[in-house]
Amino acid sequence: QVHLVESGGGLVQAGGSLRLSCVASGEIFEINRMGWYRQAPGKDREWIAAITSGGFATYEDSVEGRFTISRDNAKNAVYLQMNSLRPEDTAVYYCHVDEVFSTPGGMPMFNIFGRGTQVTVSS
Repeated sequence: QVHLVESGGGLVQAGGSLRLSCVASGEIFEINRMGWYRQAPGKDREWIAAITSGGFATYEDSVEGRFTISRDNAKNAVYLQMNSLRPEDTAVYYCHVDEVFSTPGGMPMFNIFGRGTQVTVSS
């Protein structure tokens, strides 16, 4: 079993910043892509950023230039630095792993989400 635990959410004024963290725990040999999704009230969960084990990052258009994703492979951790926050960024933010191997050459586990952390941006 692999578990993801997010932290760092909270309440911030528009224009402010927050840094989210996520740590994967369990029997882990290798994690492929790590990333973040978010779900605003009444809306579907949406992908916002991802990063490969080699450090290649991609972003959803509405956050590119404001959010920065990074990871620490040694700690099985991924981070999301969020700057210039807007009220429309208010959502529950979920950490995500697309593929994780517990042993070399073993069967991977796919599509794992954390429980989420609330981010609220006031106007």
